[in-house]
Amino acid sequence: MRRVELLLEFILFQSRWLLAPFYIGLVVSLLLLFVHFLIELISFVTNIHIASESDVILGVLGLVDLVLVGNLIVIVIFSGYENFVSRFEEVGHDRPDWMTKVDFAGLKQKLISSIVAISAIQLLKAFMNIGSYDDKKLYWLAIIHVVFLGSMLAAAVADRLTDKMKPAEEKPASRRPRKS
Repeated sequence: MRRVELLLEFILFQSRWLLAPFYIGLVVSLLLLFVHFLIELISFVTNIHIASESDVILGVLGLVDLVLVGNLIVIVIFSGYENFVSRFEEVGHDRPDWMTKVDFAGLKQKLISSIVAISAIQLLKAFMNIGSYDDKKLYWLAIIHVVFLGSMLAAAVADRLTDKMKPAEEKPASRRPRKS
């Protein structure tokens, strides 16, 4: 019976590698997002001479929006792979500082913060171009943004409550109580 248990555990443990193609797919989506960013940037630059102030602001917000989505994809790729599949080898990598410090709770916070920022940019773009939107669409954009904000607040409160219940040695160094 012990051999069956060990085999089952081995299979379950190795199944984490099934996530690797998902991360490869996210790399492809990042490449596609980059192509879209370049198209938007070229369009923005070539039309800057006829753009109004609000068009410039909307163009910049659109580019910032794409950058935030790209950042979100990178965070999910690196943190997800490190947390659920395997550690990256450190030799020869210019490793971002956050990479080794983002656990699942941190990944969740970064994810929802990015979603809230993207939602805020979409809402700001709608308000900057208010004539192109009907009241119902603006209403829904605002409600969706408030829901995202509420979700972020609920996740932060839940993480704070969970963190208070952990013994000090399990908490990340940045959240441990300071010794006086």
